[in-house]
Amino acid sequence: MSNASGTSNEFRLVAYKVTADFSPDGDLEKDAWQRASRVSLVDTLDARRSHPGAATEVAACWSPAFLYVAFWCRYTDLNVYWGEDPQQERWELWNRDVVEVFLTPFPQTLHRYWEFEVAPNDQWIDLAVEKRDDIRLDAAWNSGFEHRCTVDADTQRWTCEMRIPSAALGLPQIERGTEWRINFYRCDGPGEDSQRRFLAWSPTLQLNFHVPERFGWVRMEIAE
Repeated sequence: MSNASGTSNEFRLVAYKVTADFSPDGDLEKDAWQRASRVSLVDTLDARRSHPGAATEVAACWSPAFLYVAFWCRYTDLNVYWGEDPQQERWELWNRDVVEVFLTPFPQTLHRYWEFEVAPNDQWIDLAVEKRDDIRLDAAWNSGFEHRCTVDADTQRWTCEMRIPSAALGLPQIERGTEWRINFYRCDGPGEDSQRRFLAWSPTLQLNFHVPERFGWVRMEIAE
């Protein structure tokens, strides 16, 4: 991971190709994740501010058909929408504990990108986003992405595994050497925004994740 005080161009992650596709089950002991390069999230307003109770790491890997993303999250208390059906898309999921991926394979049209969110209890939402003078969120868009979380109360850690289809992003397949714009986020804790923790890989420097010019880069490669 590059210095958090740098520009978004300095935030670069290599994602390695998996040997075979797999369905997300929340188990991050798989070989794909053991071999993956991890990056850490920091406070999106001030990278010098420490949140050890919400320490978060992220990794990515790929196949021609999917981008895979994994999150390792420490927590103090879980703040989720209890008692709801996790099969149903949940609007305003970001008002609870959640991990998020914003991305676009098309750097030349950075104002259009996609958003994927998953909560510790496996609630989810995916959105097609367009940001010009204002932000338009299309919740009717359905990527068909898969996800699974696990929670370990003994160690106070939860994990999340996502699988995002390349076809949903308008790509026939993912290819080696391509570079996407991407950012990883986490919202954590109860209360008003002033009391919660907002973390990012490439800090947005404001209490708003919809800052595509701050997205970093992920490069698709094959491990030697």
